[in-house]
Amino acid sequence: MADKPQPVRVLYCGVCSLPPEYCEFGSDFDKCKPWLIQNVPDLYPNLIKEANDKEADRVADKLQGTGISSGAGDGAASSAPKEEVKRLPGGKIKKKEKQEVIIEKVVRNKRKCITTVKGLELFGVKLSDASKKLGKKFATGASVVKGPTEKEQIDVQGDIAYDIVEFITDTWPDVPEAAIFFIEDGRKVPAA
Repeated sequence: MADKPQPVRVLYCGVCSLPPEYCEFGSDFDKCKPWLIQNVPDLYPNLIKEANDKEADRVADKLQGTGISSGAGDGAASSAPKEEVKRLPGGKIKKKEKQEVIIEKVVRNKRKCITTVKGLELFGVKLSDASKKLGKKFATGASVVKGPTEKEQIDVQGDIAYDIVEFITDTWPDVPEAAIFFIEDGRKVPAA
């Protein structure tokens, strides 16, 4: 009689829960490296060499850093704050958005205009309240819509670019006039 085949036991990464062969294709490969070195060192032999090189560099930097800080006396080099960088999947770095309001006039159907206001939410303004106030002030339709970059913006019917800067700075004092820009002929022009 033939023996029953036994099920195959698959080892999964404790960090990303993928099989170790596929960790390098996941989004958190840097976080998986310590686990891989400890549990599956034969699968990625270059990781061990890389870890040893990094450890040697870190020790050298630490020794050099202590020599510099002891020479300075006050330890100012170690008290510098470190900026946290937000990383997106795929290793891309997310840039911090500039706090600015961008006003753009879009012409449609020859004579009809839409004025688009982007970036008010960066100053703590609720867009739904802002669209209501803009609609009442200029006696026109205003709504909050998602723009082409998937960010919410306010669309106001009509060409109201002439008065909108003064209205924004009066209604929301948190928004400085220097942070308001117009888009004219594809160029960003300061409103002030």
